[in-house]
Amino acid sequence: MTDSSHENVPSRQRRRFPGISSRAYEHPADRSALVALRKLSGFDTVFKALSGLLPERSLRLLFLSDSVRVSDAQFAHLNGMLRDACYILDLEKVPAMYVTQDPKPNAMCIGLDEPIIVVTTGLVELLDEEEMRAVVGHEVGHALSGHAVYRTVLLFLTGLAMKVAWIPLGNVAIMAIVTALREWFRKSELSADRAGLLVGQDIKASMRGLMKIAGGNHLHEMNVDAFLEQAEEYEAGGDLRDSVLKILNVLPRSHPFTTVRAAELKKWAESRDYQRIIDGHYPRRSEDKDTSVTDSFRESASHYAESVRTSKDPLMKLVGDIAGGAGDLGGKLRDKFTGGSPGGPGRPENNGGPTG
Repeated sequence: MTDSSHENVPSRQRRRFPGISSRAYEHPADRSALVALRKLSGFDTVFKALSGLLPERSLRLLFLSDSVRVSDAQFAHLNGMLRDACYILDLEKVPAMYVTQDPKPNAMCIGLDEPIIVVTTGLVELLDEEEMRAVVGHEVGHALSGHAVYRTVLLFLTGLAMKVAWIPLGNVAIMAIVTALREWFRKSELSADRAGLLVGQDIKASMRGLMKIAGGNHLHEMNVDAFLEQAEEYEAGGDLRDSVLKILNVLPRSHPFTTVRAAELKKWAESRDYQRIIDGHYPRRSEDKDTSVTDSFRESASHYAESVRTSKDPLMKLVGDIAGGAGDLGGKLRDKFTGGSPGGPGRPENNGGPTG
């Protein structure tokens, strides 16, 4: 990690956020988990102890020896974007950044003591400058939030689970932790998408980048509105069987589905919260120590309650019915799974005569 003098400034005028706390852009579920972890006595000590077991040194040596380190001499345009992102989010030190040969578009921020950012050649070749700027901002957001530590633990435990897969109980225990970390990390990706928007300050570029990650470099064949309609159809379509399949599909993933990310980011970009940050009204890092864990959990619980209330997903609507005390839940559950309705094949209509 090298000191950042912030000599480079953004190539076009963008707002800067001095002293911004990662709480400003963190997804409520992500934020409450991080605040709770940071408040735990001895939490840092435990992770320092884990660093002796985690292959961080090996990863650093691997990227140093077999990838290209971004600098003024190598991938200078990426180096400029990295410095811009750190300047805008007021990250005091610029993380080391590497480009690694891999045709699959991907990027990550890992490390315990010092975060490092890695982007693949597939991603560099796929995205234009403004789209890439949002991705770099996304990874800098991970660094500012402290996500790199937990991502490194997740990578380590995922690898460990594969090695001990032949031990039934051991694998089950590790996979339970991995599953929980993946659920948190999917929320952290939504946080980092917001950080990428704060850095790029171009929602169209952010949308284009997500579409390209989903469909490749064929923008002339794609449409943002149609892409977002897919997210709407994904959430609202089908019955309870589809809801269960959605859960099963997402469990092994570290990232949310791309259409879902696009819809979530667009919703946040149009919110009052985003506008307040742009206007300079946001929590500062100097206030982080005074953050209430209770308030963060309350905000997270409120977010989930609102998500359930407004969701069009069949399972979430059923959960809302249960929470609201709706009657005949057995019948509702049967109808949802069979696709039936009063008078339909899933549930015969009672016309006043005997039903038995």
